[in-house]
Amino acid sequence: MAKKNALYKGTLQNIILKLLAQEVKMYGYQLTQRAKELTQGELEMTEGALYPLLHKLEGDGIIYSELQNVNGRDRKYYLLTEKGKGLQQEKETEMRSYLFNLKAIFDL
Repeated sequence: MAKKNALYKGTLQNIILKLLAQEVKMYGYQLTQRAKELTQGELEMTEGALYPLLHKLEGDGIIYSELQNVNGRDRKYYLLTEKGKGLQQEKETEMRSYLFNLKAIFDL
């Protein structure tokens, strides 16, 4: 993750969960590009930050992966489990509250 993205580091899990909730299933590169697109280039997830987190989320039963053959290449798609869907909603509520409170402070 680039230096300018240090503030995003603690929220990377929430970002991934939200993107998967919106798109249903995505592969790693697609996650990085969608985050970059939505933030107008501000958030650049590196493979070194993304893939260990995806593996941890999968190990924790929050997401699962499925291989799909696309143009002769296997592509690993990630999807939320039921546990992951519940966690995503919980984390989104927490994040919205956090952002609301930060805005109150920084709008002084």
